[in-house]
Parts: sequence; C-alpha cells; structure tokens
Amino acid sequence: MSETPENTLQYRFDGPEDAPVLILGPSLGTTWHMWDRQIPDLTRTWRVLRFDLPGHGGAPAHPTDSVQALGDRLLATLDEIGVQRFGYAGCAFGGAIGADLALRHPQRVASLALIAASPRFGTADEFRQRGVIVRTNGLEPVSRTSPERWFTPGFAAAQPAITEWAVQMVRTTDPGCYIAACEALASFDIRADLGRIGVPTLVLVGSEDQVTGPAEARTLVAGIPDARLAVVPGASHLAPVEQPAAVTDLLVHHFSTAWTETHAAIAAPPLVPVIAPSSEVRGPVAEIAPLEAQAGPVGRPDPYESGLKVRREVLGDAHVDQALGNSDAFSGDFQDLITRYAWGEVWARPGLDRRMRSAVTLTALVSGGHLDELAFHTRAALRNGLTPDEIKEILLQAAVYCGVPAANSAFKVAQTVIREETTPRE
Repeated sequence: MSETPENTLQYRFDGPEDAPVLILGPSLGTTWHMWDRQIPDLTRTWRVLRFDLPGHGGAPAHPTDSVQALGDRLLATLDEIGVQRFGYAGCAFGGAIGADLALRHPQRVASLALIAASPRFGTADEFRQRGVIVRTNGLEPVSRTSPERWFTPGFAAAQPAITEWAVQMVRTTDPGCYIAACEALASFDIRADLGRIGVPTLVLVGSEDQVTGPAEARTLVAGIPDARLAVVPGASHLAPVEQPAAVTDLLVHHFSTAWTETHAAIAAPPLVPVIAPSSEVRGPVAEIAPLEAQAGPVGRPDPYESGLKVRREVLGDAHVDQALGNSDAFSGDFQDLITRYAWGEVWARPGLDRRMRSAVTLTALVSGGHLDELAFHTRAALRNGLTPDEIKEILLQAAVYCGVPAANSAFKVAQTVIREETTPRE
C-alpha cells in the first residue's frame, strides 16, 4: 500500500520485485479489487501495480475532471517509485487513461490492452446528466443500477454476493470524485487521434456489453495501427469480473507476445489498420513524430473555437447542435456572434467560475423575463455545479429585486427543468 499525496494515486504492488511492471487500471465506480481474480496468473510473470481512482476504494478524495490529469497523477506515482516503462491494461475509464498515456507518453508504454473501452464514451451530455443526478440524489441511484450495466442478467442472478459487492463499491465512492470523473469522460474524445497510438494493442470486449460494446471495440481496432480484437462470449461491461479466466488468458498471451523493450526511431511507411487477430510476435514499433506546429495568423486569435467548446460544455451538445443546425443565411451570423463573444469572450474569462456565471445569468434572465433561455440556463447551472437548493435561493433573491411576478414564472420553468434533470433514470 502507498501513502498518497494529492498529485499521485493510491496503489498496491503484487508479484516479484524484479519482474517487468504491468499496470491494471479500474473502471469508474470500481476499485482495484475488480482485478483480484487476474492477480495469481499475472504475477507469475509480472510485477502488477493496481491503482484506485480518487475517492474510490478509500483513496483520498482529490477530484480531477480530466483523463489527462489522472494520467499525469499516475505518471507522478510511477516516477516516485522508479517505474519508467510498463505494460498497461485498463477497463473502461482505466482504458481511457491507458490510451491517453500511449498518445502523450509513448516511450513509457510498452504494450496496451483496452477492455470495454471506447475512443469516446457515449456523449458529453449523458455524463454531465449523470453528474447532475449524483449531485442531487447522491450515489444511491447509480449504485442500484450498476449491476445491470456491468453484468449479464444471468450472472447477476447467479452471483448475488458479487452483485452486492458491485453496489457497495459504487455506494462508498466519494460523490465529488465520481462527478469529476463523469466530467472527465464527458470531455474525453480521441477519435481523431487513434492513428497515433503506436504500441501493440489488444482491444477486448464482452459480447453482451451494452455500455461500450463490440461496435466501439471495432472502432478502436480500425483506428489503432497495431491492434487486435478479442470478443469474450457471455460477458458484459466488467468482463474481468464476469469471465476472469478468459480475460486472464487473453492478457497473458498479449503481454507475453507483444511486449517490446525498445522503440525504433526510424521513418515508417503509412500505417494500415489491422482488424483481424494475429498470433505473430510484434517487433519494435516506430515512433510517429508529431506534425510541426504551423504558424498561425499574427494578432489576436479568433475566439470562435474556444467559444464553441465552452458553449458545448455549458449548454450541452444536443442544445448547441440544434441551435447551429437550425441556423441559416439569415440567422447564421447571429450564431457566430454569440459563439465568439458571449461564449468565447465573456464565458471564457477567468475572473468568475462557471457556478458564479450561472448564478448571474439566471438572475439576469429572471429580470428580463426571458423564460425560454431560463430553461436551458437552468440545465446549464446544474451542470456547472449549482444544486437545486442553490437555484431556489437565487430565484428567491431575484423575487426581491426583480419582482414577484417575474420570479413566479421563473420558479415554474426552473421546477420543470430540475425535475427532468435530477430524476434518476430507471
């Protein structure tokens, strides 16, 4: 076990001290114990390091809202204990961390296994909605539905002890860290970068996975130049728990045959995705040099792209896609205007956090009687971290200074939105 400063992760080692290091990364809501049944076989060859996400499994609750930041914490942990090069296998969220490390630090990752993973997990709106539900209702609704997301119905019925273990694992997670992890997954998208993953990669998926299933796995295999696909029959999202022997055998085979100790810094021909499985031993992998940054225009940068990013993060992809999709030659310039200046200039300023900006915006909309915009900015306020009770207090304050009739209409709109956004989905 480890002492855990804020910039590192809680971890444990198993296996011989002189063996090469293999890291196992957990899924959201789980702990390192999801890998317990892989440890006896893996530690015959490797020194296995398992880690917990912040606030999971009793780990200190130091939340972070990006996959890259968690990857940096893992590397800081490895630097602290003297591990430079390693193999990495991660499930779902853990897979996202592994893919990010392979993209940003290819010299550290010898070989990669992505289990129940995806280049983009659902949509940003879905994960931000889950964060709103947890912030309002706690983790109980999410914990109760976790077995149906993680296991096939037959397994859940036949293994009540494991099903209850799954519920308790989520229930005891720190809510703030869970919400931050949802935000990290909301912003994770490496679809355009898959071709730069230059390490031998096993993509493993349960045949019955309804969360990140075979379709997402095939997207990974098609995009990663040196990737192999393995589909585990009779397994859902947490395949290492549901089908431990099959997953262990696949991991042992992959890391035994695809482990490389050196990278060849040579020019390589264009890489062609390998979709079919292959049993051949992989040789050194050529590093792909990043494209040189092209000189941009001199002067102040156009705030449109940064504004669009902030607008999507605050209002959600669905709302922004609808607004942009409905624009035409008449309204398109207005959409450009608000994206550049409302979102790229004002909302992107560092002087206020997004919670405060939402509070100010709600008050201004009540004052002006802009009920349509109040509806989607109430959703934005929930995503930005305001609780229903805090929104109620804002509207009460507005009733005093903006007028009771305006606040009365605002309460009706906000109440409807809050019910929609905070009711747990069955």
